[in-house]
Amino acid sequence: MVQTITNARIVTPTEDFIGTLQIEDECITDISKTSKIYNDAINLNQQWLTPGCIDIHSDYIEKELHPRPSANFPMPFAFHFMDQRAAACGITTLFSAISFSSNEHARRSYEGALSLSKSLDELSESGSIRHYIHSRLDPNSEQVVDYLDAMKEIKSLKIVVVNESIPGQRQFRLEEVIEKRAKILGITVDEYREKVTKEIEEKSKIDKRKEIQEAFEESIPLGSHDDTTVKHVEEGKLYGSSLSEMPTTIEAARKAKELDMWVCMGAPNYYRGGSHCGNLSCADAMKEDLVDMLCSDYHFPTMLSAVIRMINDGISPSKAINYVSLNPAKFLKMDQDLGSIDLGKKADLVAFNSDKGFAQVSHMWVNGRLKFTSSTDSINTSNNITIKKQKEEVQI
Repeated sequence: MVQTITNARIVTPTEDFIGTLQIEDECITDISKTSKIYNDAINLNQQWLTPGCIDIHSDYIEKELHPRPSANFPMPFAFHFMDQRAAACGITTLFSAISFSSNEHARRSYEGALSLSKSLDELSESGSIRHYIHSRLDPNSEQVVDYLDAMKEIKSLKIVVVNESIPGQRQFRLEEVIEKRAKILGITVDEYREKVTKEIEEKSKIDKRKEIQEAFEESIPLGSHDDTTVKHVEEGKLYGSSLSEMPTTIEAARKAKELDMWVCMGAPNYYRGGSHCGNLSCADAMKEDLVDMLCSDYHFPTMLSAVIRMINDGISPSKAINYVSLNPAKFLKMDQDLGSIDLGKKADLVAFNSDKGFAQVSHMWVNGRLKFTSSTDSINTSNNITIKKQKEEVQI
């Protein structure tokens, strides 16, 4: 099957232009710079046409499973609507983050994480987009080593990130943690300070980074989450991390780049103009060229919308889209097939307009198949025009 997409503003890794693209079966077979509008083709009316977003860290599955503390939904139901929402936001490859830790307040447990991972593994082939798993492992727990072998059996597991659980050491400062948790538990700040001091002492005695490294280093990329100090980054590198995910300070981001690590930050951080936690601004890190890629973190729509904001801020379309496509593909060693509009690559594509200052997706393809469209009438092909006319005749 051959498809032609015409009158599109095509973005490649190095340039953007008005042109026509052809897909045969699953792959891109022709790219041409031309203002000619072809008949019997999907006419994008000069909308952007880019590679689909590769989102290496999304917390979204928890939102679909537990939208409220007392509201639970079955996994197939949650997976379907997560898949559809991601597709509508131009995400063609999604990594769902699953935390292997014990946290009753956050409804997390090791058994629950393993069960969720297995369910996602089974469902991954049934989605409209590509689905993988990004596991976050707590190195300050004896339990984590009991699950490493089972995790290695999960086919869709492609990233493992160490996520330290010692209170007050990374994303949230200690006094902030004490005040927040004391309020949740209904006890005084002094009472919780005494409690958390013991927790810090106990957790600091446990470090399973070496075991995690030995289990996964030869098979998948390792990362370190919420690096705050130079020591955090050096520790991550020592134990095999090639990724510093969401560094919280400029010093940590600088050290990561000095050590030749990949740096990923949240697209919501860039789109909103800063971190919702008051940590390192993505835009500030970008000014020093310290960021390689963006992830959706907790908000799908900001992936492409951050690209639009970057372009409006003076970043070239190619560089902006590479943050959410080609660079993640390179980090994952998937760039032979995915991540850019190039001849022979898989046709994972997204078309969108930006006239309102954010991305409005009109079409999305995975493996050359149209998986999402905002309206059937928006697909301007001769066949669909005929269908539209037939509908109008029926209505008359």
